[in-house]
Amino acid sequence: VESNRLQIAQSEGLVHSKAAVPMSILWQGPQYFLLGVAEVFSNIGLTEFFYDESPDAMRSLGMAFSLLNISAGNYLSSFILSLVPVFTARGGSPGWIPDNLNEGHLDRFYLMMAGLSLLNIFVFVFYARRYKCKKAS
Repeated sequence: VESNRLQIAQSEGLVHSKAAVPMSILWQGPQYFLLGVAEVFSNIGLTEFFYDESPDAMRSLGMAFSLLNISAGNYLSSFILSLVPVFTARGGSPGWIPDNLNEGHLDRFYLMMAGLSLLNIFVFVFYARRYKCKKAS
């Protein structure tokens, strides 16, 4: 969708202006739907994991760690977002995420995040296969 938006901005001559690209906002609908579904399933699974695997006397602490884990992920995401302009804006180029998104390459940022997510799933599978569940009491 972002590559398509950048192509429309290029063809309409809007790259160096802060004008809106004539593209429907409904293009973002499927992405937000998938992101919402993914967050619901992952957050519920994470909460259940921390609740079930915590010792009985520490269940509330396990729930707190679950929420702490979600907030740490949000802070890490913000940190990555703040580092991208530092490393991509060189030699007079505006970088991937400039003030005027028509001049940037947000599509490259999304590809980078997809690559990090792919790496994350490999690390998750590696540790998930070695995890031993708590014995039922």
